[in-house]
Amino acid sequence: MVLLASNMNDMADTIAAVATGGGVSAVGVVRISGNGAISAADKVFRAANGVRLVEAENRRMYYGELVGADGGLIDLCLCMISRGPESYTGEDTVEFHCHGSPVVLSEALRALFSLGIRQALAGEFTKRSFLNGRMDLTQAEAVIDLIEAETPMAAQNAAGQLRGAIGTKLESVYSSVLNVIAHFHAAIDYPDDDVDDFEIQGYLDTLRGAEKELSLMLSTHERGRVLRDGVPTAIIGRPNTGKSSLLNALLGYERAIVAGTPGTTRDTIEEKIVFGGLLLRLIDTAGLRRTKDAVEELGVSRARIAVNCARLVVVLFDGSTPLREDDFDALRLIPPNTPRIIAVNKSDLPSAFGDDVLSELGIDYCRISALSGEGLDILEVLTKKSLSESETRLSTVDYQTPTAGIPRAALGDIITNTRQAEAISRARDSIIRAIDAVSASVTPDAVVTDIEAALSAIGEMTGKTMRDDIISRIFDRFCVGK
Repeated sequence: MVLLASNMNDMADTIAAVATGGGVSAVGVVRISGNGAISAADKVFRAANGVRLVEAENRRMYYGELVGADGGLIDLCLCMISRGPESYTGEDTVEFHCHGSPVVLSEALRALFSLGIRQALAGEFTKRSFLNGRMDLTQAEAVIDLIEAETPMAAQNAAGQLRGAIGTKLESVYSSVLNVIAHFHAAIDYPDDDVDDFEIQGYLDTLRGAEKELSLMLSTHERGRVLRDGVPTAIIGRPNTGKSSLLNALLGYERAIVAGTPGTTRDTIEEKIVFGGLLLRLIDTAGLRRTKDAVEELGVSRARIAVNCARLVVVLFDGSTPLREDDFDALRLIPPNTPRIIAVNKSDLPSAFGDDVLSELGIDYCRISALSGEGLDILEVLTKKSLSESETRLSTVDYQTPTAGIPRAALGDIITNTRQAEAISRARDSIIRAIDAVSASVTPDAVVTDIEAALSAIGEMTGKTMRDDIISRIFDRFCVGK
């Protein structure tokens, strides 16, 4: 990848930022990176043992005084240096581990800025790591995924990608396909040299192996979206069954308005929750009933859309009143292959129908009270059970429909990034076209075009061929200091 002028200019600066949260904490970290990092830090830090930072050992903590530009004491802290290229950014870096007062951290930055160091931009430390070859783009994107992870499994998957799980696979595919294109370029340069059938078969085997690997990676993306964004879970039922109350009970706070008037909920409300170790995207919907109210009917229509998009549907019945046709209408809305649970609400009131009625429906059910929280633990168990194994056990997600001999994707191998999935799809499609071209004995130059397109798409994944504006957009997702 060629570094554009804007990147080259940015890399010439020495940058600094607070690398920890903005509030009061026990410890706050100020990070510096660039050619002038150590010499600048040496001017504001006095080690208790008298060692100058320019002579300090790599990755060793030194205790001492952090002082301002005027020599006034800011804090008693620890300092560590890491010389490039064996550092996070690939440049000389310094970290001050201070007391976590925002005032202390702000004063530390002010002292550094007075020496000509500038404020780091969002994600600039990781961006420098990428531009300096310390990590590829899949690893850089894994950093922000790890920071934003909402479940242990999402964190483990991002950590695996940060370790290089995706980049290693892509590099292997890239290298194998690159060998093939080298042979076809030779055929273009020396058209009189025949390529025997044995060699052609070898090229085809290599391309088919690359296509299979890319297809396996791509097939994890849908489950990766669930891992990152949560399982869309629609809560449906006729009016006044307690759907909004259930949403509030699961969240632990009053997110939705609850009232005794039917039709209070007119629109869908979405919130995320970790429930049974799974990230669910709960969707509270309008009560399902026939109505002549145009606004309420719009809410009912959106509820139907939510049901069709859901991967799990919780149907809420009011256990204190007899079942009505509207209850069964709600069940009929659910697509046949969508997991569903019946939750009979208001167990704190006398029951109007027995379990035998529910058993006849052949659907998992439980009795709950959204008011008291009774039965929510059973609902949690049924939620895990009702979702298919491929949906819930993301630590062993199948690459595709389980078949003997098909490998499983470990955490770290699951594609959660839409940009990456789109690039993999283009690379795979280009290789398929190349396979068809080779099989049909098309001229080498046509084959080369498809293979080059595949290599370019793979390069976008790792950052080998990524445009500067796209790189900037990726790192804009990051927080300052990372």
